[in-house]
Amino acid sequence: MNKALSTLISGWVLSAALSTPAMALTVEGVDVPDTYTAQQSELTLNGAGTRSKWFMDLYVGGLYTPQKASDATAVINADEPQAITLHIISGLITSEKMTSATLEGFESATGGNLAPIQSDVNAFLDVFSEEIKEGDVFDLVYLPGEGVRVLKNGDARATVGGLEFKKALFGIWLSDEPAQEDLKQKMLGQR
Repeated sequence: MNKALSTLISGWVLSAALSTPAMALTVEGVDVPDTYTAQQSELTLNGAGTRSKWFMDLYVGGLYTPQKASDATAVINADEPQAITLHIISGLITSEKMTSATLEGFESATGGNLAPIQSDVNAFLDVFSEEIKEGDVFDLVYLPGEGVRVLKNGDARATVGGLEFKKALFGIWLSDEPAQEDLKQKMLGQR
């Protein structure tokens, strides 16, 4: 009877563990899910961290890829479904500040050569024209053959560009001159 009871309890414990959705990471109070579904592909949380400036935490950024990756260049250049999520954790972020910082990020990621993707950058920046509040979530989802789908709080706002635009966009966080070096490392799973 003890062996049967032990087996039954072990089964319940295993069943409970498998049926409970796991949160891969909690960063600054934000539960960052361990998976993201894009174009019928289940992406895995590669890593997540906090974007800070002048000692203020601004947002939690997460990178989702088909399989774990630590090579930033490979992630940037990959023509496969990928996503970056931005969870706004500061009331100090405004539409103007987000637009300005993102444009600065594009300039760094492209070495200042925005001309080939300028219209895509402009269309992307329009997404930030609405008020941005603490608790907002932006999903930047690259879908091959479609472009970068931009969602705000789960609502699709735009689909922009193609692979070249995606490279510049993901380069904001993963290029040789990222928005923040330790955020890059955390998104690449390097703690």
